[in-house]
Amino acid sequence: MRGPHNIIRLIRTGATMVRTGAMNVVLDAFDAPAPLRMVAYTLGWPFQWLGYKGDPSMPPATRAITALGPAYIKFGQVLSTRPDVVGEDMARQLRVLQDKLPPFPREVAMAEVAKELGRPVDEIFTEFSEPIAAASIAQVHRARLTETGQDVAVKVLRPGVERAFRKDVDAFYFAARIAELFAPGAKRLRPMDVITHFDGVVRGELDLRLESAAASEFADNTSNDAGFQLPPVLWNYSARRVMTLGWADGLPIGDNDALGAAGHDRHALGERVLSLFLNHALRDGYFHADMHQGNMKVAANGDIIAYDFGIMGHIDLYTRRVYAEILYGFIKRDYQRVAEVHFEAGYVPATQDVDEFARALRAVGEPIFGMDATHISMGRLLNYLFEVTERFGMETRTELILLQRTMVVVEGVARSLDPRINIWDVAKPVVEDYIKSSIGPRAVASDLGKTALVLARFGPRLPTLVERALIAQAQEPEDKSARRPWKRAAAAGAAVGVLATLIITHVI
Repeated sequence: MRGPHNIIRLIRTGATMVRTGAMNVVLDAFDAPAPLRMVAYTLGWPFQWLGYKGDPSMPPATRAITALGPAYIKFGQVLSTRPDVVGEDMARQLRVLQDKLPPFPREVAMAEVAKELGRPVDEIFTEFSEPIAAASIAQVHRARLTETGQDVAVKVLRPGVERAFRKDVDAFYFAARIAELFAPGAKRLRPMDVITHFDGVVRGELDLRLESAAASEFADNTSNDAGFQLPPVLWNYSARRVMTLGWADGLPIGDNDALGAAGHDRHALGERVLSLFLNHALRDGYFHADMHQGNMKVAANGDIIAYDFGIMGHIDLYTRRVYAEILYGFIKRDYQRVAEVHFEAGYVPATQDVDEFARALRAVGEPIFGMDATHISMGRLLNYLFEVTERFGMETRTELILLQRTMVVVEGVARSLDPRINIWDVAKPVVEDYIKSSIGPRAVASDLGKTALVLARFGPRLPTLVERALIAQAQEPEDKSARRPWKRAAAAGAAVGVLATLIITHVI
């Protein structure tokens, strides 16, 4: 229930941060100003006895986040990919959240597998290892199939994880409602919509049948991508709380020393991570939305192997074209066009001044170009972008939340491989190729062809639709039509449009 009882959960969050010693560490990592520090301690210190103790063997930030539960762990995973935002030490500490969390017993996992698949584990597998990786929602075991002898990875949900996420998400809803009520400036960020979106993503991640389907679709889309592999889904050994994939051997993409010792080109790997993500997002509109180091390996031949498909992003064709035009405008440093695209897409209210917005975007974009990526402070850049969006009344676009979040994570992974990588240099050829294929004469011809096919399917119904539109227009009382001439024009226009469409469709 999203009621006031969630206040206790939020107070406990601050209290846990204080009790574990994480409050100071986190505030220092974000270079928090003195007023914010004072507020944080005022809210957390008196209630620290309510905070969770956590595992004293862990560093403070990791200790606090793991004690608070899976939803907080998800947030920590994102921060672990951003050493440029939280610092190298903090990022290194948080990296254990990706796949090195405390596991649950092997026997519990085996009982869950037997329950979900309806057969004893000894019948299905000749081997079933201790946990080899444990994250916020599930853990993975290496096993061998009795039937074929194939090595596989078996993913099993944590016991009680659904209930734990439900508690956290309810508290997040409550916090979002409080933010909307008492912080008017936060309304444009649409916090309730953001949490609703997060809630939907989490619900999908807690049903491994949906993850199996996502992995299968992603594999179909990327089958021809050079230097990229996905382990196959074994549907006969998968269910709601269990998922079985083919085993994938490789080095963790976050282990720079091991990659270097194996002779892999880390700069090339970083560029490939970025270009693959952009291709999947723009070309397919379907992308892996949890691409942190814990979900990728590097095969012996240098291929990148991705797994864990619980969070996938989808964006429609129109949004992809808008996003590509915005990226392309930044790459070309055409800030006027970037501003116009924002207005055309409705991202910025029409009451704002497009030229002024273009100048504000120039102030964001210009520091990026012609500068070594190691000297760009992503933290300061994000802060300035926030100020710009607030100033011009931009609302949060929920359909782009996963895209924006994943862009941040992927750039963090790439720069952890090589800090000199600049996302704009890598993005340029990918975005240019997409622009050529989706915005221009070829795209117009393709769109017209698709429209004609849709209209052809409705061909038998078009005469009836035209007749109804004309009858409705003719039967409207004269006095109302006189008061609303635009409605008569619209009805007539609709009829003419349908007739024209009918003629064009049959000619084609």
